Amino acid sequence: MKIRIKGNSLRYRLTKTDIKMVEEKGYLEESTSFGPQKLVYALEVKPVEHMSATFNDGKITLYITDAMAREWVNTDRVSFESNNNGLALLVEKDFTCLENVAEDQSDNYPNPLAHF
Repeated sequence: MKIRIKGNSLRYRLTKTDIKMVEEKGYLEESTSFGPQKLVYALEVKPVEHMSATFNDGKITLYITDAMAREWVNTDRVSFESNNNGLALLVEKDFTCLENVAEDQSDNYPNPLAHF
């Protein structure tokens, strides 16, 4: 799972394996260490009315509804977005890049803009 924060927007990008974990466990968590401190970011399926996010004790948690998780796993739906009190939220499937990059993209979704 990748995270992107820019201004008042938060975006999570998930690979095939990440989405399978969300389907099986309803939860996915990753972290980045900054020496003795850690930034934790998680995605949780929860019986909420709409997508939302919290930040507590160095942990960002983005919540999606059960219906969103089911649709995401069982269809070609790429993303969900919402606005949480002025914070733009986006969660999406991670596509392979159109340009050559050094990172491993073998678990990413095929890019629909790629010409074969």
